[in-house]
Amino acid sequence: MSLRRRANSFRFAFQGLADLLRSQPNARIHLVVAVAVTLAGFYFRISRMEWVAVVICIALVFALEAINTALEYLTDLVSPDFHPLAGKAKDVAAAAVLMIAAGACAVGLIIFLPKILDLFG
Repeated sequence: MSLRRRANSFRFAFQGLADLLRSQPNARIHLVVAVAVTLAGFYFRISRMEWVAVVICIALVFALEAINTALEYLTDLVSPDFHPLAGKAKDVAAAAVLMIAAGACAVGLIIFLPKILDLFG
């Protein structure tokens, strides 16, 4: 792959990320939460392994949000009129984002709740 094609692939990926953040309110919520969690990680001086868990969770949430959005775009392209299977495909993709976000919340609670409770105890 030429250097120009490789650079273009990164440019297209960043355009996709910009579109994701521009067009998807939930992606913007994920971004705000990711920034807050990152700041909390610095404040509480979480361990290296806790950072690994936090970074993986953030990456997975954004990756699944991007896949969900891509699937929604593709579904709208191939099925512009309502079709029950198109709706099911969108619902299942959204469920995947919900599941990983719930898992990320659980990881956040495991890491941060004891540290927050220590502030008051």
